[in-house]
Amino acid sequence: MQDMQLLQDGLALMGVGMGFVFVFLTVLVVLTTLMSLILRRFGPKPAPAEAPRNPAGTPPTHADDAELMAVIGAAVHRYRRHRR
Repeated sequence: MQDMQLLQDGLALMGVGMGFVFVFLTVLVVLTTLMSLILRRFGPKPAPAEAPRNPAGTPPTHADDAELMAVIGAAVHRYRRHRR
């Protein structure tokens, strides 16, 4: 009979522990959601994003390609000079 009592006590303790964790996590989710709603309502408005330098609809020009090739060439030259 001792083993059965220990098993019941263990299961009861497990149930209390799992219940506590479940309640804690539920309260945590609810409070986090409420804080998010409050901050969205009363927080500062986000600044508008800057327009990209090269919009997606326009193809890059040859000047951009030449500048990019010059930068890549300088980086390769510097890398090779430092690796010797």
